[in-house]
Amino acid sequence: MSDDLRELLAKAKGVAATARISWADFQRASRRGEGGGSLGAPDQPGDPDAATAAAPDLWGLDALRGRLVELSARGAAATLTSAIELVGEAQRSGEPVGWVTLGHATFYPPDVADSGIDLAALAVIRVHDIVSAARAAERLLRSGGFGLVVLDFAGTTVDLPIAHQGRLVTLAQSHDAAIVCITEKPGDAPSLGSLVSLRAEALRSFSPGSPGGSPGGSPGGAPSASGASDRGYHVTLRALKDKRRGPGWSRTSRLRGPSGL
Repeated sequence: MSDDLRELLAKAKGVAATARISWADFQRASRRGEGGGSLGAPDQPGDPDAATAAAPDLWGLDALRGRLVELSARGAAATLTSAIELVGEAQRSGEPVGWVTLGHATFYPPDVADSGIDLAALAVIRVHDIVSAARAAERLLRSGGFGLVVLDFAGTTVDLPIAHQGRLVTLAQSHDAAIVCITEKPGDAPSLGSLVSLRAEALRSFSPGSPGGSPGGSPGGAPSASGASDRGYHVTLRALKDKRRGPGWSRTSRLRGPSGL
């Protein structure tokens, strides 16, 4: 293992040791009304459109613990949005999160921060290839300090060796953690492998009245009651593979887009 990767992993362990404290402070601030969220937050609290179409135990951090999960889509993909929702859920529960990404791409930090994610408490590790990413994830899980580890493979052809898949599953089960892989592929393409417990396709569609949405919307966006542009859109998760509950279920949420949209 390279010295750079050792240094990154050492920093990640430090994040795991302090994340719970920083998120206790964040939760206290949230109760005082400070903070917000857009990328992974419902458009309006209590809005019927924000309700999910599936039982809550089908998706979410608790439902994914001990499992190797694949989030995939092509086209109007919402895989990153769905992964960030899980990061927010983990952080609100005081669970440190590791995000392993290949060097050529990652999320856009301002949008993620606008979703209520504490970037200082998110351990981000950049590696050069698939095998290094799997090894980094294994070390994060083996530390026992992370409740969620995301492997961001978007934009890359992924061939994750079965041996690494097996170790990831074993470590996730041993430490009650979730391991989520983001991939870019159509729904009829095969999953990462036989050890994937759940594969969900995450797609985005604009809600009526939003920029680029259905009739009633316009390219410039329809103003809301407050005068701001309505950036609402729907994210639909559809289970293509689910070893526990069976495929076919779906979950739809209405979210508001980040300020840059």
